[in-house]
Amino acid sequence: MSSNPYATPKAAVADAATPQQGNFVPRGRVVGAGRGWDWVVGGWDLFKRQPGMWIGLTVVALVIMIVVGVVPLVGSLALAVLGPVFAGGVMIGCRRLAEGGELELGHLFAGFRDKFGPLAAIGAFNLVAQIVIIMVVALIGGVSMFAMLGGGREVQNPAAAMGLILAVLVMLALMIPVWAAVWFAPALVALDGRGTVDALKDSFFGSLKNILPMLLYGVVLTIASVIAMIPVFLGLLVFVPVVIGSIYASYRDIYFTS
Repeated sequence: MSSNPYATPKAAVADAATPQQGNFVPRGRVVGAGRGWDWVVGGWDLFKRQPGMWIGLTVVALVIMIVVGVVPLVGSLALAVLGPVFAGGVMIGCRRLAEGGELELGHLFAGFRDKFGPLAAIGAFNLVAQIVIIMVVALIGGVSMFAMLGGGREVQNPAAAMGLILAVLVMLALMIPVWAAVWFAPALVALDGRGTVDALKDSFFGSLKNILPMLLYGVVLTIASVIAMIPVFLGLLVFVPVVIGSIYASYRDIYFTS
C-alpha cells in the first residue's frame, strides 16, 4: 500500500473482470463433433459459479412468461417477439460471469436497455417465419391435419396418413433453417453488435458448418431434459440455466479463435 495520501486510487486487481480474448469469426468456424458435449459441460460450469442466482433468474423469467402468456393472443405474440430480447440480456450476463464477474437479475432485462430493436427484430422474424411455415404445411396436409393433431383423432385413411407424414417432414425441413438462423442471433447482436440480418446469417452459417456437434449437443440435451422432468419438473431449474450457459459456450467456441 502506498504511503502517499495524494496518490491516485487504484482498484484491486482481483476485483476486475478479465475480458475474454479471441478473434471474432463472423460466419463461424468448423469445430469437432465432440465439442457438442463440451458445450454442455461449459454450461454446467457457468451454472456452478452462481447456482442461486441462476435459479432465481429462471424463476423470474418463468413468472414473466406465465403472466404475459395469459393475455389472449397478444401475450403469445409478445413473448415470441421479446424472447430474443431476454436471451440477449442473459448472454451479456453469461459473458460477465465467464470473465470472472457476477451474474445479476438485471441481466435478464439488459436487452431492453441496449440493442432492443435488433433483438426484437429477431423475434419478429422467427414469429413471421413460423406463421408462414404453418400456412405452407396447412396447404400440403390440409387444415384437417391440425384438427387431427389437436384432437387426437386417429388417421385411418392411408392417403391422409401419407399426407400427414409429408406435412410433418416439410415442416421440419423448413423449421430447421429458421432455428439455425435464430439460435446464435441474440448473442451475436448483444455481444458483438451485429445487425439483425447479419446476426441471422452468421447464426445460420455457423450452425450449418457444425451439424455434427449440434446433433450430439441436441441428443445430450434431449436426454438431460427427460431426466430433469422426473423430479416434478424441479430439475428444469438446473436444466434451463445449463442450456443457456451452453449456448454461450458454443457461441464462443464457434465464433472466436484464440
